[in-house]
Amino acid sequence: MSDRFDSFVVFAEMRTGSNFLEANLNALEGVTCHGEAFNPHFIGYPNASDILGVTQPEREADPLHLLQVIRDDTPGLGGFRFFHDHDPRVLQPLLNDARVAKIVLTRNPVESYVSWKIAQATGQWKLTNVSKRKDAQAAFDGAEFEAHLARLQDFQVTLMSALQVSGQTAFYVAYEDLQSLDVMNGLAKWLGVPARLGSLDGKLKRQNPEPVAEKVANAAEMECALSRLDRFNLSRTPNFEPRRGPVVPGYLAAAETPLLYMPINSGPTGAVQRWLCALDGVDDGKLTGDFSQKSLRQWKRARPGHRSFTVIRHPLARAHEAFCSRILSTGPGSFGRIRKTLRRVHGLPLPEGAPGPDYSLAQHRDAFAAFLIFLKANLAGQTAVRVDGHWASQAHCLQGMAEFTLPDMIVREEEMAVYLPALAMQVGHAAPPEPKAEPHQDPAPYALADIYDAALEALAREAYQRDYLMFGFGDWG
Repeated sequence: MSDRFDSFVVFAEMRTGSNFLEANLNALEGVTCHGEAFNPHFIGYPNASDILGVTQPEREADPLHLLQVIRDDTPGLGGFRFFHDHDPRVLQPLLNDARVAKIVLTRNPVESYVSWKIAQATGQWKLTNVSKRKDAQAAFDGAEFEAHLARLQDFQVTLMSALQVSGQTAFYVAYEDLQSLDVMNGLAKWLGVPARLGSLDGKLKRQNPEPVAEKVANAAEMECALSRLDRFNLSRTPNFEPRRGPVVPGYLAAAETPLLYMPINSGPTGAVQRWLCALDGVDDGKLTGDFSQKSLRQWKRARPGHRSFTVIRHPLARAHEAFCSRILSTGPGSFGRIRKTLRRVHGLPLPEGAPGPDYSLAQHRDAFAAFLIFLKANLAGQTAVRVDGHWASQAHCLQGMAEFTLPDMIVREEEMAVYLPALAMQVGHAAPPEPKAEPHQDPAPYALADIYDAALEALAREAYQRDYLMFGFGDWG
């Protein structure tokens, strides 16, 4: 056991070399890394059933107990790897405890993103035998990369701020440092363990050693997308990654009228988008989007008198949209891993695959009710699953917007026909059309109206107390 620390945590992300770092830590006598101990979808490793006798359901019920077991029951110095989307309930206790050694592993975000895309394409997440290596090129998606970068940056800033406030320091390791025996032994010295490595782990092989440009099928498009990033907006983290707001790339501006729409996920985005197109008589491709903070500032400066707005939806209707499109559905945009976790860990009565003809109205109502019960615990920070933006409270989403800019107007979905044309007239549009109140089409066999009852309304109120209070929502419909 180290005289400096009682345990350790490796803060990392997918495709940063964390498996290789773990292998070398485990090669040190008296050091044990227990994998992704707080991954919401498994415990430690995909096929493991427990860590030191603590099962996944036991961890779900009391995550701090597993922290204590790793600290107290691991022979020598015990630890684990922790990613930004792991159980948020243990993050603050970890950061507050100076006896937990913090190792921060980082990698060039373009490299990690491209590696992640290749692993997705090939299904190969580890390589121990070069002869079995699978080859593929990644398709670079600029908007997806910016979202990836924002998640990494937000997590890094959270870590750094917490360590600064508490007067702690971390051991920073770059992806390139993993090949240095001296750095690995320096880490052992910093941890306070006497063991040293004679050589690095030789089992794991680097999967994609080529230059990034050769690993991407659309390299020119990647270069264009990266050029949008403001390189002088330096981050406060040691690897100086540019800091990005999480929602700015999703904002939409009208083609000519100086109006900016700031969507909230699982809201009436499609209806508003169609109205913005009709406003200036253009098709969807003529709207301005895919903003960075820099380009949005430029848009605002070039349009004095511009207005911005967002549209909020009744919490029950929004939860139903999120449930149908992200959880019940198995198609593009759905959250497959979270879906499996909700079925296995939280007991949601979801069909194994996409709903078929035998999926009944009663089944849909029961599954949605179970989802609302999950949301209450999830929004209260009582589950290992992330609070995703598609079901985060709308009040919280507006607070996130405020980190960069607030909307001039918050419009309720049922009042769009009155307030959106009035807003357009305020910026000089002579005769704005009314938004078309098209029926909301859920990607599910049944609409909310088919299953609505007072019990579902009560569950929504319990989950979204803040939204009901802050925005004065009544019962749906």
